[in-house]
Amino acid sequence: MNSDPLAPLVDIVIPTYNRAHLVEGAIRASLDQSWWNIRVTVVDDASTDATLEVVRPFFTDPKFNYIRLSNNLGTALAKNAGLLLTDGGAVTFHDSDDLPHRDKVLHQVRVLTAKNIGADECLNWAMAGKRAGQRLAVSAALTHHVLILPDGRRVEIRRDISLVDDIFPNLQMGSQVPGEWTHVNSGLFRSDVFRRVGGFENCIEEDREFRNRLIFSGEVLWVIPELLLTKIETRDSLTQSAISDYDSERRKADRKIVWQKAQQWRESGCIEPVPVHVPDLALDYVSNPNLLHPRDMLVSAPTASLVQTILSDIRSSRLVAQ
Repeated sequence: MNSDPLAPLVDIVIPTYNRAHLVEGAIRASLDQSWWNIRVTVVDDASTDATLEVVRPFFTDPKFNYIRLSNNLGTALAKNAGLLLTDGGAVTFHDSDDLPHRDKVLHQVRVLTAKNIGADECLNWAMAGKRAGQRLAVSAALTHHVLILPDGRRVEIRRDISLVDDIFPNLQMGSQVPGEWTHVNSGLFRSDVFRRVGGFENCIEEDREFRNRLIFSGEVLWVIPELLLTKIETRDSLTQSAISDYDSERRKADRKIVWQKAQQWRESGCIEPVPVHVPDLALDYVSNPNLLHPRDMLVSAPTASLVQTILSDIRSSRLVAQ
């Protein structure tokens, strides 16, 4: 692990499933980031299309790794798998339909490594478990983004107030499109955040739940007021598909879980961390086993043991990239 606090190794994790027609662009945009100290890891959630063949040309790049999961786990657990098997000092997640600006990670790193951020005395920092006047370490650097919809509309997403929509829905009027939220998935997260709050809840509202957990836990979030990501929604995107769009029964059920946690926090002032638990984690293929390292994070004992077994098998050549 790169432990240099001023030049952290940034893991760019790209979870994907049957996106052979899109993932190449997301990989190129990630590898072309102007921040030099990066590692791009594609976590293939057991795709049945030509994803392997599309990504194969990148195997010679020393900053690239392709991990194919044996089982389809869903987006949240695929991201958790990416966390478990990388150990960079900071992590961001790019979807296969995301095109980050070349300087996205550079801007985010500079915020995350800033040494002159303080808790201004005009704010009630006790609410976040902080002390007025103290120096602050930013836990996550978020950005604004552009959303390209399937009907061709281009929408600039700049609604920072959306970060508190599950606590103050009365402030959320005037949005242009459903889901006009500051993008959490593509934020750059300091690695030690995952030691304190855990990983992603196993649901399709995992970003929303994780965002709330960060806020409720008093983690410091910084929004960079620049459009540093283009997100291209397609008909098969989770938020466009009939089985997982904003009106689907599946998403409604997962929203209730998120809202129940928000209510518990309002009543108790506490939020429980979510240890990563991926009982069915197994790897079919790894293009660069040397880039696999366990992250120091909050994880269940069975999953921690499973990760160690997987890494041991790789080192003893029982699981080798072909």
